[in-house]
Amino acid sequence: MNQLTGNSDAIQGFLDSIDTFLFDCDGVIWHGDHVIQNVVNVLSQLREMGKKVLFVTNNSTKSRKAYLKKFVTLNIEAYADEIFGSAYAAAYYIKHTLQFPIDKKVYVVGMAGIQEELDSEGVRHVGSSADDENLHSMSDMSSIKNDPEVGAVLFGFDLNINYKKLAKAFTYLHHNKDCHFLATNSDLTFPAGGTVYPGTGALLAALSAPLDKKPTILGKPEPTMMEVIVNKYKLNRERTCMVGDRLDTDILFGHQGGLKTLLVMTGVTTAQGLEQTDIRPDFVIDSLGSLL
Repeated sequence: MNQLTGNSDAIQGFLDSIDTFLFDCDGVIWHGDHVIQNVVNVLSQLREMGKKVLFVTNNSTKSRKAYLKKFVTLNIEAYADEIFGSAYAAAYYIKHTLQFPIDKKVYVVGMAGIQEELDSEGVRHVGSSADDENLHSMSDMSSIKNDPEVGAVLFGFDLNINYKKLAKAFTYLHHNKDCHFLATNSDLTFPAGGTVYPGTGALLAALSAPLDKKPTILGKPEPTMMEVIVNKYKLNRERTCMVGDRLDTDILFGHQGGLKTLLVMTGVTTAQGLEQTDIRPDFVIDSLGSLL
């Protein structure tokens, strides 16, 4: 593990060894709606140096189109084909890897980003915002019936998570043979406002525990997302670096994918956490804004 902060020679050697950077967003590029100091300048200089820049996030609440709007709002140069989120990874996997039957539909626990990406791939779906209104009494349970057309349940982060959504997802997975159980990611927490809150993995436990079944995870650190990214962009793994703030998702994702890894200390991982973990990044820097 090499500490890059304040070491110009080490930074230059690191940059010379990389052609493509995969950047996590939350905790690396920004905190909420605030860009981390000097990051815009660093990204601009990397482009000027001829480096390929990609943004890879486990946040499924936004589609690529919505993420692009955020980049524009924050005055960060980015293009739609550089953005790869877990919502898109899930939609791509369902359409192209599962070759999802046209007579089946996906039940979504999640937000607009998942719906928009499923639409972009032409995959039928139900649930999500349509089920934001929760059940009001135990007698309403009778309204939850199995739908044999549901061939997959896709679980992502949902600010409007409720018992109706959990009950419907459970019903489809419990009763429909060969119904696929999928999740955009399994992050237990996510950073916001200078602290952390329960993430998709925490919500997901309420469904996976009663089913006694683990979903197929389609975001970091699982290899499914990496294979899609590498194949889509024709990347040389040995000259690609994953930059992130989480050891158990970003850095593990890079390691398992055969990439170099750079940990930034502006997000979830603390100095104490770094000392106590078995997941060791190749490089560490205080902030992406300190790279150049």
